[in-house]
Amino acid sequence: MRTIAVVLGTRPEAIKFAPVIRALKEDPRFDPVVISTGQHRQMLDEALHAFNLKPDIDLGIMAPRQTLSQVTYRAIRGLSEKLGPLGAEAVLVHGDTATTLAGGLSAFHHRIPVVHVEAGLRSGNLHSPFPEEANRRLVGQIADLHLAPTPGNSANLIREGISPHRIVVTGNTVIDALRWASQTANDYGHPALEDLDRDPRRIVLASAHRRESWNNLPEIAHALARIATEPGIRVVTPLHRNPVVREAMLPVIGNHPNITVVDPLPYLPFCRLMQRSDIIVSDSSGSEEEGPALGKPTLVLRDITERPEAVIAGTARLVGRTTEGITAEVIRLLSDAEAYRRMATAANPYGDGKATERSVAALAHFFDEGPAVMPFVPGSAIDQLSAELADLPAYMNV
Repeated sequence: MRTIAVVLGTRPEAIKFAPVIRALKEDPRFDPVVISTGQHRQMLDEALHAFNLKPDIDLGIMAPRQTLSQVTYRAIRGLSEKLGPLGAEAVLVHGDTATTLAGGLSAFHHRIPVVHVEAGLRSGNLHSPFPEEANRRLVGQIADLHLAPTPGNSANLIREGISPHRIVVTGNTVIDALRWASQTANDYGHPALEDLDRDPRRIVLASAHRRESWNNLPEIAHALARIATEPGIRVVTPLHRNPVVREAMLPVIGNHPNITVVDPLPYLPFCRLMQRSDIIVSDSSGSEEEGPALGKPTLVLRDITERPEAVIAGTARLVGRTTEGITAEVIRLLSDAEAYRRMATAANPYGDGKATERSVAALAHFFDEGPAVMPFVPGSAIDQLSAELADLPAYMNV
């Protein structure tokens, strides 16, 4: 049995790694050891709890208002102390966070193979998103196995000189997590949302928190306030706990009669909220994947994205961060039934619910303990997610 270290530290990492961890636990070839940096303390713990998972090792690096350098330093120091005695034969890191970079570097320093899950995403601009674009490019240079969600992600890696033999196109594991959560979620997780199922209004689910959005948060808030004045519209905003976000947005939207502001929701209630929504407006990378998978028109509060597949497919659209731009696009979708229908029925390019299966098989093949993996090929219809909900893998049962 091979010891596999799984390094995570944020809510998105926990959500996207959860089905992989559960599958590794069920596979007799592997012994997964989950190491949490604690980069996002409360939100991380809530996400792990939703999947009935706990870290085996918790570094607890979180501190108030710490800088990126401090986060990265503390994570590298803690991981370096733990990885040596662990005897791991591979280290799995995910995506593009400071934890991802720290996990990849620490494994590299210990000469342990690095497996990069959600590899190959590129915006083309080193400074946007910051620092994520740099983090994933750096990890891409030291990874031994690249698990790319889409063929486009694989092409990015090949253009950068990565051998195709070290890349497997798996689909995105967030779709696997979403399949399970869509069946499991049974409430909205907050008293202010208890009336949602009885509310006849159309729901706009909105959020913003990314570092590159900080200067534009007041404009985003004013856009939400304008949208909420439209007849028959209710805006629901799970507001990030970061003081920068709250201080910029709450004065504008905090007391609006048609805007419901709540704290960040646990993963399962948030999935239910996404299902209930009519439009998603967000700068969150997860929403760019989850919205299209649920057939929800998704307006992305960014100017460029490392996830162009949904934009190309037509189920997501980049709308920037100006008040006028955001407002115009939301109102257009609310008033133009045909435009809404086109976005809601576009193809989901991110997965078929089997990314976890392919990821574990790719890891086994890396160790010469299984056959090569047939890659994920996009093109399935939006309604495939719903069609497959009744056929969940055993490792997703809590």
